Amino acid sequence: QVQLVESGGGSVEAGGSLTLSCVVSGYSVANKNCVGWFRQAPGKEREGVAAFVIGTPVSSDSVKGRFTISRDNAKNTVFLQMTNLTPEDAAMYYCAAGWAGGRWNTPLGFNWWGQGTQVTVSS
Repeated sequence: QVQLVESGGGSVEAGGSLTLSCVVSGYSVANKNCVGWFRQAPGKEREGVAAFVIGTPVSSDSVKGRFTISRDNAKNTVFLQMTNLTPEDAAMYYCAAGWAGGRWNTPLGFNWWGQGTQVTVSS
């Protein structure tokens, strides 16, 4: 059974930083396995933020240069370091794992999901 548990969300002011963590069990985050981060704001579709796709880090244009995905293979944990946050980054952030064959930045691209961690950014 694959489980993903996110943490690290919170409230920050615009320009601030947060680092999200996702502890994965039942699935390795190492090597060419696929893991990623998505976000969903109220009234909007869930969108891909960053991921390891066949071992290569990728990210959406909206967060390039500000967000960085990384992983600790020994702890089977994936991180999302977020800097220079804006109110547009406020959302529920979800960790996802397991390639489902779709595009990485769509929810159909991943098999397993965490429950999410909330990020709030005040202006």
